[in-house]
Amino acid sequence: MTVDAHHHVWDLSVRDQDWITGPELQPLRRNFTVADLEPEARAVGVDRTVLVQTVTVAEETPEFLALAAESELIGGVVGWTDLTRPDVADELARLAELPGGAYLRGIRHQVQGEPDPDWLLRPDVRRGLAAMAGAGLVHDLVVLPHQLPACVKAARGLPELTFVLDHLGKPPIASGAHEPWATHVRALAALPNTVCKLSGMVTEAGPGTWTADALRPYADTVLDAFGPGRLMFGSDWPVCTLAASYGQVMDVAHELTAALGSDEREDLFSGTATRVYGL
Repeated sequence: MTVDAHHHVWDLSVRDQDWITGPELQPLRRNFTVADLEPEARAVGVDRTVLVQTVTVAEETPEFLALAAESELIGGVVGWTDLTRPDVADELARLAELPGGAYLRGIRHQVQGEPDPDWLLRPDVRRGLAAMAGAGLVHDLVVLPHQLPACVKAARGLPELTFVLDHLGKPPIASGAHEPWATHVRALAALPNTVCKLSGMVTEAGPGTWTADALRPYADTVLDAFGPGRLMFGSDWPVCTLAASYGQVMDVAHELTAALGSDEREDLFSGTATRVYGL
């Protein structure tokens, strides 16, 4: 089995994706559905996927849960809810009781858009993260490199919660810089309750400019730091289409991990995601 641990869908007739701005993102300003994804995923052997939130709108998560219940491809949903609300534990329980609620596997907040680099360390946020742990959910981290130190502190302070780092923590691949991102990532990986997605690299490198050799230092860093048992493949479709097709993303992931043994590749391309998200 192969698992794609990170993709999105959206329908602009339901709501706008207000983050799609500027000419660089214009190719994403259309609908992307599971029906669009499925033939591409099946063509490269993907059997299950994890659908991840895109906007901080409460209505999106129930829609995604219902979609998962109708899909043979989606095995889990990482949704969104306001982690700072006082009744967050009750809200997580309510989501789990909705149609498709059994597919709720985690919560993600757009921390990358928060001006406070220590947002994750706020007492109200910590209370929400603790409620997630109590509900048996994981927390996906979408952060920028300068926010990684707060991720380390948050994960150290909540050992009962699994933190999943999306897109390697968005290293500056386009510039070729490696530090201080690599140091921060290794500090996060030193904590046993952390996992990383091998995803988003082609987009960070930039359309028309990325190569496997340019991505390799970043992939090697997380492979060394987390190990295949705490790494999982994610396509980041359809955002990846700004720089590469679904098939190209899968191909380069296999190229970057070709030196792994068969059991290690099985972890990275299915086992870790299956275990972490309970697929």
